[in-house]
Amino acid sequence: MMTGTSAPIQESAPQPEAAAQVETQTSQPPILLPEHTEAPRRSLQYLSGVAALVLIFFASASLTVAYLSGSQPAAAGQAAAAAANDPFSGVMIEAQGAYVIDLTTNRVLYSKNPDIQLPLASLTKVALALAVSGVLKPEMDVTIPEHTTPDGAPIRLPAGLRFEVRDLIDFTLVASSNEGASILADAAEDALRATYPEAVAGASALWRMNDIAKNLGLRNTFFLNTSGLDLSPTQAGAYGSAHDVALLFGHAASTASDVFGHTSRDRIEIRATSGETVSGVNTDEALPAIPGLIMGKTGFTELAGGNLAILFEVGPTHPVVAVVLHSTRNGRFEDMKKLVAATQDAVAAGQ
Repeated sequence: MMTGTSAPIQESAPQPEAAAQVETQTSQPPILLPEHTEAPRRSLQYLSGVAALVLIFFASASLTVAYLSGSQPAAAGQAAAAAANDPFSGVMIEAQGAYVIDLTTNRVLYSKNPDIQLPLASLTKVALALAVSGVLKPEMDVTIPEHTTPDGAPIRLPAGLRFEVRDLIDFTLVASSNEGASILADAAEDALRATYPEAVAGASALWRMNDIAKNLGLRNTFFLNTSGLDLSPTQAGAYGSAHDVALLFGHAASTASDVFGHTSRDRIEIRATSGETVSGVNTDEALPAIPGLIMGKTGFTELAGGNLAILFEVGPTHPVVAVVLHSTRNGRFEDMKKLVAATQDAVAAGQ
């Protein structure tokens, strides 16, 4: 397993040694009286014993050094061989945070700054989908209200049309629609308040999203809005770590796989009850390079940079989660391709 580069240890500068001071003695050596001659004799015996112990110590130390000198090259060789056989050893990515975990063995295959807290951007919508789908039935109809889009983009979901909840969730996730996120949060308000009386009125979906993060033990994750849009040039709409996102994805796939199934498609088209259709393209440009994709979500804002998280299978019933945070708009896709390829090699080699 490769880990992120840690900060270099600062070595303290060597201290200059104090100059030795030699003090000369000008007085004559003392004359021993007969009654004092036995003491020097005992002192000579004592010094002889000390000298013998010192010789034994140095002999033992020499043997120890010789042993260690012979074992270090072997240990270094083993470490070098292990690094050479690790498919992740040569992986270089732009992302500031990354995490790859094999869900079958619960083994971490790769990590880079896994616990650093970074803006999540639209990865936030995974938590929103969990919050909404927990209280609204998938076949329930939602009438699109009069609205403006949170990001100022053109309206793609016209007011007055009626869509099923599952279709709105699919469109919001696949097309990474901030408009859809806002509509879903409003649509689930009453049901969430009924299910969770302690939820904050008018912001029940946001409350539930943070409640989910708390219950999953996502210590570095919190949400400030339901879409992940930056709130200001210095304040993101949500924060989390690569490790936390991996846990969230694992939970989503294991408890609500039907909610996220369409995120593996390259495009989405939803149909209103009156027949009108709305289509969207998947924002994940790495889709063709990810075999066995089960679910995925992109994210990009000025503060977050490029984010991408996926859950894919490297073999039958062998799921793996991979996350990259704070890469670049295009770099996130290249980063993920490298991690997927290394994962396939590692699993094939039995690592």
